[in-house]
Amino acid sequence: MKILISADMEGATGVTWPADVLPGTPQWERCRAMFTSDVNAAVLGFFDGGADDVLINEAHWSMRNLLLERLDERAQMLTGKHKSLSMVEGIQHGDVDGIAFVGYHTGAGTAGVLAHTYLANSITGVWLNGARASEGLLNAHVVAEYGVPVVLVTGDDLTCVDAEGYAPAARKVAVKDHVSRYAAVCRTPARTAGDIRAAAKEAAALARRTEPVDGGPFTVEIEFDAEHLADAATVVPGVGRTGERRVSYTSLTMYEGIRTFKAVTTIVSSAVEEQYG
Repeated sequence: MKILISADMEGATGVTWPADVLPGTPQWERCRAMFTSDVNAAVLGFFDGGADDVLINEAHWSMRNLLLERLDERAQMLTGKHKSLSMVEGIQHGDVDGIAFVGYHTGAGTAGVLAHTYLANSITGVWLNGARASEGLLNAHVVAEYGVPVVLVTGDDLTCVDAEGYAPAARKVAVKDHVSRYAAVCRTPARTAGDIRAAAKEAAALARRTEPVDGGPFTVEIEFDAEHLADAATVVPGVGRTGERRVSYTSLTMYEGIRTFKAVTTIVSSAVEEQYG
């Protein structure tokens, strides 16, 4: 049994504000240890549950945040940027039986600790076929095309609620309770490590590949906080304006859809200026 862990940081234990997740800050250095603890707890739990192989895909910011030297020696870690499927890189090789979303968060424009979708700001909302979409929802559709179930989700309590919509059977662990975008009631790392390990052990039983799901076509609509960002996004082929600050595109598969989304966010981030956005 092979498990892929997609590891994001905003939903990690103790993380509540931007400095906690911005590489190079003292707070980031401190929170890296708690992020690593969450991921390692999932690794241990999956091996407890019978996994033979666990691959961790770093999915946050620079994708160079986890402390490799603190991970269980049986695991492997894919780190670094410029990956074809970004947050779920590794799913496309046909050898993954289940995926875990560790350290995830809610989507742009919704309640949740450090809520956003790919870009920390600039994007104020994303919709997939008319429904509000988080990174979890988008990535769940990608992995479904490879017949891989989402078996574990960790993050704040609202992330767990969000996951009920795209992975109802998955085990969920809330490591903190949302108070505001930049505040939460946090459990200690010792407690969350135990909770995540126990949930991952149970989740291993859900890791069974199924027939790939063809859910397309997929229409993605993106709303920005400034008009010029919508204009910049139309540089990507197939992306068109639907409003003053909105664009949309349609893809036959979510593989194509997430790659187009990645292209849009890359172009848009280069059009953002300091202070004014």
